[in-house]
Parts: sequence; C-alpha cells; structure tokens
Amino acid sequence: MQTARLVLSMAAALIAGAASAEEIRLMTGPQGGVWVPLGGQLKDMWEKAVPGLSVKTLPGAGIANVRGIEEAKTEVGFGNTISTADAILGNPPFDKKHAKVCNLATLYPQYFQVIVPADSGIASVRDAKGKGVTTQQRGNTGEQITQHILKVNGLAYSDVKVSFGSYTDSIEQVKDNRAQIFTLGTGLPAGTVMDLAASRDIKVLDLAADYPEMLKLNPAYKLVTIPANTYAKQTADVRTIGYYTHVAIACDYPADKAYAMVKTILANKDGLSALYKDLAALTPQIMAQDIGVPMHPGAAKFYAEQGVK
Repeated sequence: MQTARLVLSMAAALIAGAASAEEIRLMTGPQGGVWVPLGGQLKDMWEKAVPGLSVKTLPGAGIANVRGIEEAKTEVGFGNTISTADAILGNPPFDKKHAKVCNLATLYPQYFQVIVPADSGIASVRDAKGKGVTTQQRGNTGEQITQHILKVNGLAYSDVKVSFGSYTDSIEQVKDNRAQIFTLGTGLPAGTVMDLAASRDIKVLDLAADYPEMLKLNPAYKLVTIPANTYAKQTADVRTIGYYTHVAIACDYPADKAYAMVKTILANKDGLSALYKDLAALTPQIMAQDIGVPMHPGAAKFYAEQGVK
C-alpha cells in the first residue's frame, strides 16, 4: 500500500511538472548570421527568467519568421522592422495583412547605404538616371529599399542600368566603372564598402531629404546617421535610411511571460553586446520605438514602467 501511494505521488508530481512546463519556438536566422548566436543567448536568458519555460531555437529568416508567427508555427522570431511592417500592412512580399504579429523589442539598427565613386559627379539619387546601379538579389532587403529610393526620386529600374548580385560582384562593377552606384543594407562598417574604398575614393550619399517620402512607403523606416570616419575620407556624418532588427512575438502570448522576456533582454544587454556591439547602447526608448508594428501588451507594460510613453 505504501509503495502504491509512493508511485501515485511520483506520478502526480510528474504530471504537475509537465503541466507547468511550456515549450516555445524561437526562429532565428540562417547559419553564419548573428541571429543564430543571439537566439542561443535569448534561449538561455529566458529559460532562467521564466519558470518552467523551455525555448527551442529554429533556423529561419526575417520574412519566414513573421509568417511563422502568423501561421502559429512559432511563437517568437527575429525580424527586420521594414519587412514586419509590410506584413502588418499586407504589402508584398506578403499576400495578406498579418494580425497576429506584435513587437516585443527593437534591438539595433541596420543602414541602407548608397555608395558612389567620389569623382562620379553624382550628388543625389536623382542623378542615377541612365547610370549603372548594382544591388543585391531581388527580394533582399537592400534590393527592396533600392526600389523605394528610386521611386521617391521619380525613377524606376527601367530608368537605370540595374544589375543584381553578390556584394563581391557589385564592388567589382564599381571598381571597373560598369556601375556608378552601389546600394546595400547592412551594419556598420560594411566590409565590402571598406574594400571598395581601399581601391578608389568613394562618397556615401546623404538621404535625409528623401526620408519623408520613404516614410510614406513604409512606416518602419528611420533616419539614421553614419558617423564621420566610418569609411576612408568620409569626414562628415551622413544621414541615411535605416531599419532595425527586432524580436517579433505572437500577440496572444501571455502578457506576464512577455513582460519577463523583454525585461530580461534589457537586463542582459552587456552579454548580448559581446555578440553584436551595437546592443551595448540598448535602452527602453530604442526597444519601444514605433516601427509600424503593434506592441505586445506585456512589453508595453514594461516600457511604461521605464517611463517610455
């Protein structure tokens, strides 16, 4: 009898433990990118911060991760703010408005860069008409922004000599003057731009004047600054179009757990910055900024407590 009671007690404990345990899925990025190790860090932090939580990390990509949340194939995932904003609006490459995706935390900026040879005579994107423009493969973030920056300057691909390829292909085209404009979206400094600047003098175009019209095309665009001396002979700050890496989450995920997760991100920013240095500058204001994506209620509560309105 005593043995039977012991077995029943152990079984009850196991059932209770199973009931209290929860596994969520976190979609990161392709192998080789910073989202994979960042995802591993978040997994460890969140499992310590939320009792009973188990986080399973999965490979992914910005657009796929947002779709995964909308289709209940994952609960959390990294995203690019401009792509997620397009999902909310139902803009291409998404075929419908995504209503189940919220923002948990905006993390660090990415920079759209328009590079031209210093002696090209090109002072603005409007001067691109008839010139060679080289950018990333169709569907990539940098390529999509290239279409937008041309559009707000009254141009389209049909007005320029456009080519799509790798960063290496693009800089080779600029080096031998087959292309006069190189566009890309990435962090700072971009190794490919540094490579190009080592072989010929370059200029980074200031896009501040284009920002108001760019914002009309996508509410997640930001005006960001490439600091002086990021590249050789760049002696002044350059303002350009930016967007952010952020963490997206299912809007119906429990508010108390989302609160704990976002609190943990801020508390551990120093550890995260070991993987990506810009995270050292993380603040509640950066995390809570308006990116055109609804804020999760649990995250909104945390930011309100931090004095962010």
